[in-house]
Amino acid sequence: MRKPLVVALCALALAGAGATPAVAAAPSPTGADTTTGTAPATSLTDVVNDKVGAVADTLSGLTAPKSAAVNFAGTVSLSNCSGSVVRMPDSAASAPALVLTNGHCLESGFPAPGQVLTDRASSRTFGLLNASGAKVATLRADRLVYATMTDTDAAIYRLNTTYARIKSAYGIDPLTLSGSRPAAGTAISVVSGYWKRIYSCSVDGFAYRLKEGDWTWKDSVRYTSACDTIGGTSGSPVVDDATGKVVAVNNTGNEDGARCTVNNPCEVDQNGGVTVRQGINYAQQTYPFTACFTTGNRLDLSASGCTVPKP
Repeated sequence: MRKPLVVALCALALAGAGATPAVAAAPSPTGADTTTGTAPATSLTDVVNDKVGAVADTLSGLTAPKSAAVNFAGTVSLSNCSGSVVRMPDSAASAPALVLTNGHCLESGFPAPGQVLTDRASSRTFGLLNASGAKVATLRADRLVYATMTDTDAAIYRLNTTYARIKSAYGIDPLTLSGSRPAAGTAISVVSGYWKRIYSCSVDGFAYRLKEGDWTWKDSVRYTSACDTIGGTSGSPVVDDATGKVVAVNNTGNEDGARCTVNNPCEVDQNGGVTVRQGINYAQQTYPFTACFTTGNRLDLSASGCTVPKP
């Protein structure tokens, strides 16, 4: 977990010197500003965000690896993170559209351990990207539907428009959440709307528990080393290359080899054994959410099969 906005502003200052977005992200959990008492990154104006995004587009385009099958259509850029417009397997085109990102990317700051937020007012904006990574629209939320950093690291916003309207206006479909747990060895792409960069690798395996600072996540996806994600990729959809469906949401990685600290998650097995994998990155599975949404994309935490943390 890192401060990508700091990186982007540095890139803005250094653009003429040929800086790249992969240059040293400042330490702090992936995607949101953790400074106590300060305003979240989303308090910046859209003008500043657009300028930062433009520089990120230019710089990332120099080095970004691209997947042949997976593109940017339906992904979004936040002021401090990445995300995607998503649908459940049975979501209707007329339903209010949803955006998926990380819980630690909230405009209000990190949820505390054990905290689950539901049905909160929000007017957060998202830059909608087309297949090539160009911003084609600014979408706006009207509610924060769900967010937590307990057991998983996810936030789901409801937009003030529908999938059908987005398709009609911009020709872009949402990404679909898979209802199944991914398997080890699955070829995946991590698609960052913040950096307009696609990372391609495979699911290396799963961490029974992933501990970072005060937070613990369950059954986390561990990438092979090729997905060397950086600050700003937080909240990126992790797409199964074979199906095109979202199987996880990118959230963290061990930067320095430290043990279970912020920016340095450790794996904890069923017996309490700890493993540190410096340079390896992780995501949180998203299939559990598919059982928690009913008709009209309404969140129902009491629905059969819904196992995500409750308030």
